[in-house]
Amino acid sequence: MASSMKFLFVLGLVLLIGAVVDGAGECGKSSPDNEAMKLAPCVGAAQDANAAVPGGCCAQIKRFSQNPKCLCAVLLSDTAKASGVQPETALTIPKRCNFANRPIGYKCGPYTLP
Repeated sequence: MASSMKFLFVLGLVLLIGAVVDGAGECGKSSPDNEAMKLAPCVGAAQDANAAVPGGCCAQIKRFSQNPKCLCAVLLSDTAKASGVQPETALTIPKRCNFANRPIGYKCGPYTLP
């Protein structure tokens, strides 16, 4: 519960001080930090590789799996880091959701999608 509250606080803070991207970036016209806010159901699974991945998380991650650049940018964003997301754990979520069409082997910064 404390993790969820921390995440929501960070998300609110990002909304207040974050800037909206004018051009098209990794995630189109939305910034990776704004997109990261949609992954609130994933916080526990992104911090613990043994935690169950909620269906709501899988639904959001599925959207990003179609765009690996955006998925990486979101999972490595300042918002994700501030909420305690561990990138190496978060990057296992598409596999843990059993997505057959996940971007296996995609390089995501220093990490590789399993």
